[in-house]
Amino acid sequence: MVTVFDAKGFHFTPPAQIAWARRVLIKPNAWSGKPYPATTSPGLIAAIVSGIRSVTDAEILIADATPTGEPVYPNYQALKYNFNRVLMLDAKDSIFLEMENPLQEFFATPTFWVPNLVLRSDFLISVAPFHVQRGSGRFSIANYLGLLPLAQQRPGEAPQLQGLKDMDIERVLADLYFALPFDMGIIEASQRLDYTDTPDKGEITEFGKIIVGEPFEVDMLAAKLVGTLPEHLTLIDRGRKQLAAV
Repeated sequence: MVTVFDAKGFHFTPPAQIAWARRVLIKPNAWSGKPYPATTSPGLIAAIVSGIRSVTDAEILIADATPTGEPVYPNYQALKYNFNRVLMLDAKDSIFLEMENPLQEFFATPTFWVPNLVLRSDFLISVAPFHVQRGSGRFSIANYLGLLPLAQQRPGEAPQLQGLKDMDIERVLADLYFALPFDMGIIEASQRLDYTDTPDKGEITEFGKIIVGEPFEVDMLAAKLVGTLPEHLTLIDRGRKQLAAV
């Protein structure tokens, strides 16, 4: 089920299962210190934390990482991610464990290296801006990429997602949806950002919505609003049918 809210005055009402969680992981998009819509706004994170606190005293973690491998904490400071009783983490500091892709007919890779903080959390929320890159949506599922480890092949080279170099990113995203057990996707669609290479600059359009629900369903609705279906969502739909048939 997907619910679309007005962004103005948004209050997060957590699903019933959060009340039973001991640890909740929130994955924002904090790839840089640039403000919303390049990244997830602190206001939305605060609303989510407040909603969680209204039903449980569970431990709340916020985790992300930079695409360069540099520490993410300066980004948190620049974005004013300052929340009471919330543990701020750099995903790259985690212990990484190899997780199998549950799809028998995987699209890109049979396994992923996943931070243990994901596996140790009871409820996972991906909170992403409404990003459209070259006409293709990059929403809550694409936001998972920030949790993957980086590896530098040679000194001076930009780090690559470990083990995934030269793979089709659309196929990687499809597999990642099944490997990382996120329970909820939230798209911060107060504004839509269209860009070419990186979200640090682009065309901003007012949209005024917050979209909440299961990650695939949330991203599908957002893609329909954009008018173009990213390939990874088509592949995920195929994978869901594959699992349903088992």
